[in-house]
Amino acid sequence: MKNLINKQIGKGKLIKALCFATLMLVIANKVNAQLSGMQSAYYQNQYLFNPAMAGMEKGLNLNIGYQQQWTTVQGGPKLQSFTADYNAGNNVGLGLNVNSDNAGLINRTRAMATYAYHLPLSQNGDKLNFGLSVGINDTYIDYSKLVGDQGDVSVQNFNQRSVYVDGDFGMSYTSNKFNIQAALPNMKSLFFNSEGSNLEVDRSTFYTAASYKIAMTNDYNNKFLLEPKVAFRGVKGFDNIVDLGAKMDMLDYNINFMGMYHSNKSATMAFGYDTDVFGFLISYTLNTGPLSLYASNTFEFGVKLKLFK
Repeated sequence: MKNLINKQIGKGKLIKALCFATLMLVIANKVNAQLSGMQSAYYQNQYLFNPAMAGMEKGLNLNIGYQQQWTTVQGGPKLQSFTADYNAGNNVGLGLNVNSDNAGLINRTRAMATYAYHLPLSQNGDKLNFGLSVGINDTYIDYSKLVGDQGDVSVQNFNQRSVYVDGDFGMSYTSNKFNIQAALPNMKSLFFNSEGSNLEVDRSTFYTAASYKIAMTNDYNNKFLLEPKVAFRGVKGFDNIVDLGAKMDMLDYNINFMGMYHSNKSATMAFGYDTDVFGFLISYTLNTGPLSLYASNTFEFGVKLKLFK
């Protein structure tokens, strides 16, 4: 973040104007919101990462998520998300994906509308899914948090950049056991090197994932579903990230547990509750690398409602 802000606004005036020119700038140079991402996107709400997953389930699905990173650091990154996806029939899925994140003075808001098509491949539920999202992206500095000259021209110029149109594309193969997917987010930044769309050095560049479901029972005839998953993510300005983990569903009790290790030296543990109409997820991410010396860990909470089944 420090390198980005210095490049876009200018070193001299910014240091005088911004109040997080100490610890936040040092830490944020190594990790930002996009490096963590919403943990619910791996299992509970896969539409967050891939537009092809919109409308996969019957009815209307509403998801709200909140993530707080570095809870002991003032101005630590926060992520908020809201998605609504609907199975419209005739193999069509529709969706709305709104998310925002802020770290210190920088705020970013993104709103995308999605059209997905789910092509049946067999009577056993195998499908090839395609999704396209189109919407707007906006990044700006919060004047209320400035310490210094409120009329600094460099800050005003930063906020005068226009909101730009962006898009995401995704596809996936899903069956009763397999889930293989790939997505290209922030397509305008990928194909057009324009000023408005090339500001976030930590933006996502690609996402791929594969998982396999394993059904099990114990001696008491309790039903379990284990789903190992591996994901590979790209983030501009940082090393690509490998996510490796699994989710265990205890189907008789409607509860599940998730564990995930991230190659950016962090690990996530999560507990979830899931029924036909309601679900929630609580996750906690541990920083296991050098960042743990400066900042505490990450907490996330998500709620899911399933309507009109």
